[in-house]
Amino acid sequence: MLTITKDLVLPATVTGSWPRPRWFDTSMWGRPIDSCMMDTRYREQFTDAMSVVIADEQRAGLDIVTHGDLHCDDDMAGRSWHHYPLQRWAGLDGDYLQSDETRSPWLRYPPGTLLNEIYTGWRWPRVVDKIEHRPLDYAKIWRIAQSRAHRPVRFGTCCSQVMGLFLDLYTDKYTDHRQVIWDMAEAMNKELLALRDAGCRCIQIEEPTLHFWANTYGAESDEVKFMVDAFNREVDGLDDVELWIHTCWGNPNMQRVIENDSYRESFELYLHALKGDVWTVEMTDRNFREIEMFGSLKGRLPKKIAVGVVSHRSLQADRPEDVVERGRRALEHIDPDQLILSSDCGFGRQGCNRDIAFYKTTAIAQARNMLLEELGLEPRDAPAAEPALQTDIVPPVPDR
Repeated sequence: MLTITKDLVLPATVTGSWPRPRWFDTSMWGRPIDSCMMDTRYREQFTDAMSVVIADEQRAGLDIVTHGDLHCDDDMAGRSWHHYPLQRWAGLDGDYLQSDETRSPWLRYPPGTLLNEIYTGWRWPRVVDKIEHRPLDYAKIWRIAQSRAHRPVRFGTCCSQVMGLFLDLYTDKYTDHRQVIWDMAEAMNKELLALRDAGCRCIQIEEPTLHFWANTYGAESDEVKFMVDAFNREVDGLDDVELWIHTCWGNPNMQRVIENDSYRESFELYLHALKGDVWTVEMTDRNFREIEMFGSLKGRLPKKIAVGVVSHRSLQADRPEDVVERGRRALEHIDPDQLILSSDCGFGRQGCNRDIAFYKTTAIAQARNMLLEELGLEPRDAPAAEPALQTDIVPPVPDR
């Protein structure tokens, strides 16, 4: 149900993760957030960092802000994005290198490459018993963020099917990974319902693997059909929440993880088979390839489309005039009331620095305002672009 963007034309947002302030140098490392918040040093750093992220995104001019994934540990290539739930649910134990035998063929890279360093270096728990829900405290994290924001905070979390790629089975309670994924989907559903009950009305499920699986096995394969069912189980009961489905092609330390980055095989699945209100697609880093697929349904898309108009992989801070051209290209195929302007993926996960993230973000908001004016609509607040609010202003030379 559209609760946040229902009457908002061309909302501006970013995917989720945000670079940590350099002084935020503590992590949870598997502890409950309640325990961490008893540590006055952690409490101050975490809440101050949340204030900083919210302030940066609002100053940039975003309509919908994020919590920055600041609950995730400051670990190698953003492993904690997957790892945060796995450290806390029942049935999982330890911290091990994944075996070569169980590593997905999508995640095998030659020695001497950054992706090989990442995927052979990441450590994971093993499945030792039935996986069951234990609190992740998403509701508390959202409250901390929303209490600091005067714009809606969208809460994002890793999808259960991604986590299933990394787990080795060491118990007779499971005969295959499908049941593991299903049990994680049920565990995540309990957490998401608690988040909804706390008042959050915009939730993002990040990186269901349909686009990977459909390209490998085909859209009609049993593997893909199972993943559709697992996703819909994960979000069951969230009918009064605006539900976003985020997809990209990888973001560990800003890296694309797969060569075949086509959405063609999974296009109908994301639009029609999955429950949800918004589908986010990576476009800028892919040179807007396949944007034309949306044109056949222009004006009658079953979901809103959040198009990535800046790349999280490039360190060049995009100019607003470049971003507005990408927005115009998207508008050729998607109506203004069904288009959202976003980033391809998040800026954290050992990604770029805060300055680059900020100026990419405010370029999105400034491009939004240019497009709104072209449509005859009122632009919205973007304090970062106000001439009178620049950090340094050269005073006029006095008359002589």
